[in-house]
Amino acid sequence: MAEAATEISPTEARLASLSMPAGGWSEAARKDAAARVRAMGLPQRRDEYWRYTRPDTLTQANAIPAALFHNDETPIFGDIDRVKIVFVDGVFDADASDDLRLEGVSIERLAETKADIHWARDLYGKLEAKGQDPVHRPLAALNTAYATDGVLIHVTGKATKPISLQYHHRAETSDAILHHVIRVDAGAEVTVLENGPAAARFNKVMEVDIADTGVFHHVRAQGRDHERRAATHIFARLGKESTFKSFTLTANGVMTRNECVLELTGDDAIAHVAGACVGDGDFHHDDTVFVTHDAVNCESRQVFKKVLRNGATGVFQGKILVQPGAQKTDGYQISQSLLLDDDSQFLAKPELEIYADDVACSHGSTSGAIDETALFYLRSRGVPEGQATDLLTLAFLAEAVDEIEDETLREEIVARLAAWLERHRS
Repeated sequence: MAEAATEISPTEARLASLSMPAGGWSEAARKDAAARVRAMGLPQRRDEYWRYTRPDTLTQANAIPAALFHNDETPIFGDIDRVKIVFVDGVFDADASDDLRLEGVSIERLAETKADIHWARDLYGKLEAKGQDPVHRPLAALNTAYATDGVLIHVTGKATKPISLQYHHRAETSDAILHHVIRVDAGAEVTVLENGPAAARFNKVMEVDIADTGVFHHVRAQGRDHERRAATHIFARLGKESTFKSFTLTANGVMTRNECVLELTGDDAIAHVAGACVGDGDFHHDDTVFVTHDAVNCESRQVFKKVLRNGATGVFQGKILVQPGAQKTDGYQISQSLLLDDDSQFLAKPELEIYADDVACSHGSTSGAIDETALFYLRSRGVPEGQATDLLTLAFLAEAVDEIEDETLREEIVARLAAWLERHRS
């Protein structure tokens, strides 16, 4: 009698579908990450930080086909002078990309740096591995092990223009895994832009190490492709008097999980992470943030606003951890949703864990509908109901969008939000 076939676990099935790049300075980190994935297992719904989001489509062996979405909208950030780096379904497109030379910055591709010694060797997978404690993030470890490409950015001065990472989705069953490593030296400054759907399924990790007095700005736009499924991760470490500011706009997409893990290790550091999300129908969006204060007189802000309609779901899980000795911490967290109908839902889990006594930390989470009094006021002055609703919605999102320091980028994001609301107006 033939023996019954041994059932393979979902984790092993997913790993078997991937091929690990071999050789070079990243090999040891990749093998370590693969071992960690096997030990942790890929996420399941019963895991504490996946209770509100089904990880199935992010973990199964093969990506679910996603139909391509085309429109005539001008690509975001297209009018901004920037260094453009293009990936198509996770593959670098040299013809569509700009010259990677930029004053004060060294830019290389992960897939092309095979030497045994490289500055990124001390960072690749290191912040991701540190970010696994106390919460396991196996999709990030999977990325470290199997990423096929990405960019390595070493900022030694003040970058003269932003670096724009542009992603395109052109194959219905594409499965892209990209890993970016960014080092910002003492006193250096850079702005990184990201936009595009990337692939039918996208797994991205960005590790950012900011030295003393370094400045890192990040503005990301996720949209255009209705059937995108994506898991993104940012791991950042902040030195003394350094600054980290990140903003994400999300529109469309069946499933999006954005994780951000920040560690403030130097005194007087500042970390802001914000997001504005607009969803309609079959839309699930999850922001999961973990900020650790481990130094004196540091400031962190988490500002997330979600606008949901026609059964869309929004999730926010945010934690501020204040370690012993991290006195004079200023930690602020707010997550709010605007539900434009009775079918949508917002699920929130704000947390504070404090082991220092001289701190100012707060968190809040609310859900609500359009302010009928304000709506009546606008309509009584001749503003049509749809336009009035859009104006109030943009006002609701403003606190998150205002986290973007650059006025040009801020105006670009507001214009995109306004256009999305107009297209989806009842």
